[in-house]
Amino acid sequence: MPFEPDVEPDEYAEAVLDAVESIPPGRVLSYGDIAELVGRGGPRQVGRVMSLYGGGVPWWRVVRADGGPPRCHERRAHEHYREEGTPLRPDGVRVDMGRARWEGPS
Repeated sequence: MPFEPDVEPDEYAEAVLDAVESIPPGRVLSYGDIAELVGRGGPRQVGRVMSLYGGGVPWWRVVRADGGPPRCHERRAHEHYREEGTPLRPDGVRVDMGRARWEGPS
């Protein structure tokens, strides 16, 4: 995610980015999962934070609810999935959410 804003992230954005940084390699969370982990907002708010500030965190570990990688970044995301051994569905396009979804911090 190449865009780097001039505005510093607010408290909510920092919480989202911290949550994304905590996802281990080879695992993923959906935008909605991140909102639940942070305890506020929803998938769209998380998506907005990721579009503005996500370039410095492992953005490819945040996927759509159906396991689809971030739009417009599919190729780069799949490079990371291969490197990290992230389980994919048989279609090879989407992440296998049943096997790759992270259960969160213990």
